[in-house]
Amino acid sequence: MTDDAASDGPAERQMRFLFALRSRGVTDTRVLTAMERIDRGAFVRGLFAERAYEDMPLPISCGQTISQPSVVGLMTQALNVQPRDTVLEVGTGSGYQAAILSQLARRVYTVDRHRRLVREAQDVFRAMGLVNITAFTADGSHGLPEQAPFDRIIVTAAAEDPPSPLLAQLKLGGIMVLPVGQSDTVQSLIKVTRLESGYDYEELRPVRFVPLVEGLGTE
Repeated sequence: MTDDAASDGPAERQMRFLFALRSRGVTDTRVLTAMERIDRGAFVRGLFAERAYEDMPLPISCGQTISQPSVVGLMTQALNVQPRDTVLEVGTGSGYQAAILSQLARRVYTVDRHRRLVREAQDVFRAMGLVNITAFTADGSHGLPEQAPFDRIIVTAAAEDPPSPLLAQLKLGGIMVLPVGQSDTVQSLIKVTRLESGYDYEELRPVRFVPLVEGLGTE
């Protein structure tokens, strides 16, 4: 963090944060408003807390990361969430992405394979009064069939291909945004739209995410 940024008050810090988002292509007013309401600092703990307002990924528990804000914004923008939508997020992580989605959707379901991450995210959701998020410990590669189908699905870990259970849980006309590609190479962010004739795939931009792993974590 620069000396100027370190000495900023909340208003200046927020202005810098939003300017960085806009300069990297996050232009949707509803998404920017949601990201202004949700304090990223609440989701970053320990040594990296002072860097919460920089546009960079940061380490969190269980060997995972909180995505950089501009990527969160671009994925949310591509998802085009509507006020009556039900959204599934695969990969709760810190809970930051789910919290932003909660400002845009009617209901957010989020799953993660790490119990500790789900527990910590739930604590932040409660503290923020976010009552339209339901978090589960589960193998996200299978989705959440008991709550399907979903208007929107977002995946915050990279698979080699869009998982077929998730495609099957997407409503007709629904949108899924996810990174695809090998975990040790640059991946592509993909937007999938379910049509009557099948699925339409649109490549958005290169990204790098942790891999989507099957099964439950050890903590």
